[in-house]
This record gives sequence, C-alpha cells and structure tokens, in this order.
Amino acid sequence: MRRREFITLLGGTAAAWPLSARAQQPAMPVIGVRRIAVLLRVAQDDPDAQRDLQNFRKGLWELGWTAGSNILIEYRYASADPAQMQTHAAELVGLPAEVVLAGGSLAVAALRRETRTTPIVFVRVADPVSQGFVASLAHPGANVTGFASLEYEMSGKWLALLKGIAPHLVRVALMFNPPTAPYGLGFLRSFETAASSFAVKPIGAPIHDPDEIEGTMSMLGSGTGGGLIVLPDAFTDVHREQIIALAARHRVPTIYGYRYFTAAGGLISYGFNSADMYRRAAEYVDRILKGEKPANLPVQQPTTIELAINLKTANALGLAVPENLLALVDEVIE
Repeated sequence: MRRREFITLLGGTAAAWPLSARAQQPAMPVIGVRRIAVLLRVAQDDPDAQRDLQNFRKGLWELGWTAGSNILIEYRYASADPAQMQTHAAELVGLPAEVVLAGGSLAVAALRRETRTTPIVFVRVADPVSQGFVASLAHPGANVTGFASLEYEMSGKWLALLKGIAPHLVRVALMFNPPTAPYGLGFLRSFETAASSFAVKPIGAPIHDPDEIEGTMSMLGSGTGGGLIVLPDAFTDVHREQIIALAARHRVPTIYGYRYFTAAGGLISYGFNSADMYRRAAEYVDRILKGEKPANLPVQQPTTIELAINLKTANALGLAVPENLLALVDEVIE
C-alpha cells in the first residue's frame, strides 16, 4: 500500500502567529477601520482554538489587515452551548459586523437564523450542501460560503485506520452529540455501510452529557474487541480530555478527527489541518471586505489532511503499529 493510494491529501501544520486572542469589548470602529466578527463553538480558553485564530490573524496580516489598526475583530465563544451560540449570533449581527467567520455548523446555523444578508465565511463545516447552508459548492448562493471540512465517506477511512492499528476489533461505535453535530446521522449511515467490509458491528453512540460518554466507554471496554470513532463536533471538542482519559481507562482503541486529540494522549487521528483552513479563510474575508459577494466565492475543500499516531498510547494499549501504517503517518507522537 502506498501513501498516494490511501490518502489523497497530505500536509503539515501551518505556522502559528504570536498574537493574543482576547475577546474585545464591542466598540464603534473609527473611520477607515473595518469591523469583522468571529463566532466559535468552543470555549475562549481552548488552546487549539486560539492557535487557529493566530493563523487567521496571520492570514489577514499578510493581506494588509492588522487587528487593532485597520480592522476590529469581535470574538464570541459558545462552549458547545446552542442557546449561547444563538445569543452570540444575534449580538454579532446587531453590531453590525461586515463579515462573520463562523467556526462549525452550530455557528453557521445560528447566524443564518439571524441574517440572510451579513456575509458569513465558515470553517469546519461537514457537507454544507446537505446541511442547507449553500446551494452547491461551486455556486454557494446567498450570503454564505467558506471551507468545508469532512465528507461522510471519511467514516470508512477512519474505520480502515482503526482496524489497521487494532485488527482485533469486532465492535466499533461512532460517538457524536446530535444537537451540536446535526450532520452526525450522515456520518453514521456511511459508517454502517462501510462496517461490513471490515467485519465489525457498527454501533451508533449519540451522547448528550458526560455521563453518556462514560456509559459508552464502559460498554465498549466490557468484553473484548470494542473500538471507537469520535466524530468531530463542538461537544466532543469541549469534552475531549474526558473522552481521551476514559478511552485509556477502559482500554478502548479510539480514532479522532483532529491531531490535537492525539497530541493530548489519543491513540490516532486523521483529519484536515484546521490551522491551514483558518489561514485560508482570511483570504475570503479579505475578498468580501474588498467588495466580492459570498455567493460568487466557491466553497473550498481541505488541502491538507494529517495522520498522527501516539506511540505511547499504542504501547499502553498493547498495540503494535504495523510498518505499512507507519509509512503513511505524517506525525508520530512519542
């Protein structure tokens, strides 16, 4: 198996830009200063979200925009709370912001309930067409465009990688929070279709609170052959420390959609480079501020997909990483 045959997009991590990400108090911009907004699904103190924002600001800086100088950026963080997200969306539309960067499906849905005119540039959105955010990838229409993250077929790739590192698995669950991951059912259907090819029983594992995370892990850890796919969403992001710790305690081989799960102790991750996506989003914000319409800016797909494995976690689980899998890895965490 060659890397080109299995992974179609490869890449590295975008460089961080050393700027702070403190939320600014609403203020009227002075003449000549443009105002944009950022609405994120996670908490303000999330270090990975702040690294993404550093790359977004670096992208703006490279295009001639400097926060606090010729552009004012308003930040809001919802901490995976749909009600809080809606409140923040109303606030940002009411400022008004000239463009809003929306991090995730929850943010886009909240903003669309508030406005059909304010330009919205999204990142980390799975299949924006099926979610009704855009008419098509090539011609988004209306006031929304951005950078799509995952296709439903990714479920099969996650399962292939998980079986590659833990071939003994016979039961695999897909974990997601329905309120914050409305796209979860699409991934679940794709996962169920792919499961038969890997001789595993697919299990849907919708979770709504930390107790249900514990229950799912306990179920998978009882007996043998239990594994887990954690679908990227706001809820699993906010509760990632608990998920990683429980996967280790119950000895459940688990694959994640973001590298930072693996860096924090998760076994394996395969997904897009979020820092690169945020930096690219700055280009669309720049073009909109200069007069282009979101309807005319095609939705972009990920350009960098990363595979990372935590060898310390693999060893703790008694898993030997095959050489053919190691040959595909972009980053080995030891």
